[in-house]
Amino acid sequence: MIREAADKRERLWDRDAEDLVRTIRELDSPRSVKRFMRDLMTEDEIRMVVSRWRVARLLSAGRTYREIEEATGLSSRTIARISHWLREGEGGYRLLLRQRESREE
Repeated sequence: MIREAADKRERLWDRDAEDLVRTIRELDSPRSVKRFMRDLMTEDEIRMVVSRWRVARLLSAGRTYREIEEATGLSSRTIARISHWLREGEGGYRLLLRQRESREE
């Protein structure tokens, strides 16, 4: 099971995915990021990514699932999934939340 997860992760981060990551990293302004995201994703996909980020911020701030459901309209199952990745994922949410907190201080 562990090897299967590792294989799946390796397939996700193939040469094309790595190229995309490097390309995004090179974007030099919020405007450039917005333009790229809009070309890359549909409006619904952008809204989905934005709502996941909002849920991560609300969870990090200590809000309850019920409060988040009411604020976002997302199901408790979706919130639980985001909570799982916030706690046990690759650490990306936590990294960006810490960077965000540092900027706000």
